[in-house]
Amino acid sequence: MTTTLFWLCLAIVVYTYVGYGLILYLLVFIKRLAIKAKPLADITDDCLPEVTLMVCAYNEEDIISEKMSNTHSLDYPADRLHLVWVTDGSTDNTNSILSTYPDVKIVFSPERRGKSAALKHGIKEVSTEIVMMTDANTMLNPEAVREIVRLMQDPKVGCVSGEKKVMAKSDSDEAAQGEGLYWKYESALKRLDSELYSAMGAAGELCVIRRQLMTDIPDDTLLDDFVISMEIVRMGYKIAYTSKAFAMEYGSADLHEESKRKRRIAAGGLQSSWRLRSLMNPLRHPVVAFQFVSHRVLRWTITPVCLFALIPLNTILVLSGEGIIYTIIWILQILFYASALAGMRISKYFVFMNLNVFRGMAYLLNNTSGTWEKAKRA
Repeated sequence: MTTTLFWLCLAIVVYTYVGYGLILYLLVFIKRLAIKAKPLADITDDCLPEVTLMVCAYNEEDIISEKMSNTHSLDYPADRLHLVWVTDGSTDNTNSILSTYPDVKIVFSPERRGKSAALKHGIKEVSTEIVMMTDANTMLNPEAVREIVRLMQDPKVGCVSGEKKVMAKSDSDEAAQGEGLYWKYESALKRLDSELYSAMGAAGELCVIRRQLMTDIPDDTLLDDFVISMEIVRMGYKIAYTSKAFAMEYGSADLHEESKRKRRIAAGGLQSSWRLRSLMNPLRHPVVAFQFVSHRVLRWTITPVCLFALIPLNTILVLSGEGIIYTIIWILQILFYASALAGMRISKYFVFMNLNVFRGMAYLLNNTSGTWEKAKRA
């Protein structure tokens, strides 16, 4: 029984973090050989559609000037780019500062009910077909809107996910450096997922949807943008991923602040896995079920359990004298965790990320609303 559990746990861990990526790459390679993708044409200025850039903000007075400067630098006709800021519950000078910008529509209510409620509040004030949702502390590249509009020409695309880029202020900024490495890996998987069929969710830093596909998600939803985008997949549409439209932000100020984010994401992952469980049905969604379980569900549920179960299982097998292979794997595990304790960036962030899944479980049990404490950025 111990031997079986050990190899099962090892297989799940290796598949989640290495195997799925390799299989995905192979499937995409085969698809490229079998099907010639037709490139989408650029859209001339006189044919560009109207787009709404919507920012959900809570007490963001310190970043508004930089965010608005970035928004005004976007390469898109000003008369076709509508700006909406949803500031539910803000108690600082966010609203008064925004009121100095004549091109900004402020959507406000005094009660803070969380981002999910703010998104639903804001979307009611939007009239354009395309809605770009982004965060106050993320800056977009100038070509972002044009690239997203180009991808939206495909009627099968109901959502576009831009790339997230994490910046570090120095090489010693371990939280930002670790998060940045993780997002490079995550971006590669998203790009392949999108090419195979659909990306598995869009991050809130740059999530673009067709307004009529917006669903009425519960106010306590922790990963609002992810659930909104995956509900669009459930309707039969695809999430396109592009690295040509990206959002830049600084990483968390330190690992303590990063832990706040990871706990919420882990809790939201568990919550989302349950609420989107119909997407795991291979009879109804064969490709999506494979992608969703492999890319998302495993790492939010059983893979962290399997990862840390390997330590005692491997120890039992070594002490029982089951064979040299178990001793070799045991030594490799010791070296890996020793490197994490010594501060090696990749291994330390990997262990940190998986430990926070368990903290996320506790967070989910104790949190009954969609609000959370924001992590401080560098």
